[in-house]
Amino acid sequence: MSAASGIGISSDLSAKFAAAVDSSSTRFLKIIIDNETLVHDRSIAAQSSSLQADLVLLQDPAVLQDNDPAYILARLDNLTTDWLVIYYMPDTAKVRDKMLYASSRSSLLKSLGSTLFTESIFATSKLDLTPEAYAAHKRHQAAPLPLSSREKELFDLRAAESRGTYEGSRARASHVGAGVGLQWSDEVVNAVRELIIGSGSSIVITAIDPQTETLTLQDTTELEVGELGSKLPHSQPCFALFAWPVPRGSAKRQIVFIYSCPSSSPIKHRMLYSSGSASVFNAIKTLFGEVLVPQSELSSRKIETSDPTELNEAYLRSELGLDNAGEKPQTVVTEEKKPFARPRGPAKRRP
Repeated sequence: MSAASGIGISSDLSAKFAAAVDSSSTRFLKIIIDNETLVHDRSIAAQSSSLQADLVLLQDPAVLQDNDPAYILARLDNLTTDWLVIYYMPDTAKVRDKMLYASSRSSLLKSLGSTLFTESIFATSKLDLTPEAYAAHKRHQAAPLPLSSREKELFDLRAAESRGTYEGSRARASHVGAGVGLQWSDEVVNAVRELIIGSGSSIVITAIDPQTETLTLQDTTELEVGELGSKLPHSQPCFALFAWPVPRGSAKRQIVFIYSCPSSSPIKHRMLYSSGSASVFNAIKTLFGEVLVPQSELSSRKIETSDPTELNEAYLRSELGLDNAGEKPQTVVTEEKKPFARPRGPAKRRP
């Protein structure tokens, strides 16, 4: 920031600007620094109701010179009371003049009333003040601010929260989308629905496409619990939904969410799946509630493993608390506790 120059405005400039504001017929006022004072150089009447069209008036060599800085105060469109300030600083101007004009900006605006100036333009040549250049300036003002991926995500989140819903940073293929930046393919949604309303033992295996951040369908098939460990991929993470008519364990068909992340998986993939696991499970619970059937229930216990080969019937029973399902609890025999015996006090001494 430039230090203030201490240069003030002349009384003539103050009077000319007040008259221009009141008359509403003046388009431009040119201001220069003369004898260390901001003074009025010339006024230019509006030729139309459009500032963009009237900018051609500034191309006159008598108005702006190629080597001399100046301030131009311009009334905005429709001859309103709002003004634009143009800081004209040619590249070929003397360094001392550039510094002097740069350090006098705040003094000019404060003296004339900064609330009147709603826009500003910095120009280094008259080419920056053509109607075409001004149109480009307006397009730039109207364009959205550039955002990083994280800022874009937060912007979408705030916008969605104001609507009462959140759909993540990308448009989703389904309302069942899970988590920030992760969407479901239609194939996955349909496969999960069919598994929920189906019967028997079957599995749906899904994976995340890291390029599109989409949950994709890898496989869906009928499967017995003994084949579960060999069916899941052993070198890549995956999410699976396994439907299991538990023998001797439950009156309902159990549907189990499995998050498999082998230790040999790439670190980036492991991080991606770890961050999406809870969201995918929550989305499955939502979908399950929509198509709930009496013969099936979704287990509230997620199965997580780093070694898919350990997944067998015994492992699932243990993780889901079905080891002793249907069996009477064993009676535990305990020894009868004796009441606490108060210790004897010290023996009395004989006199």
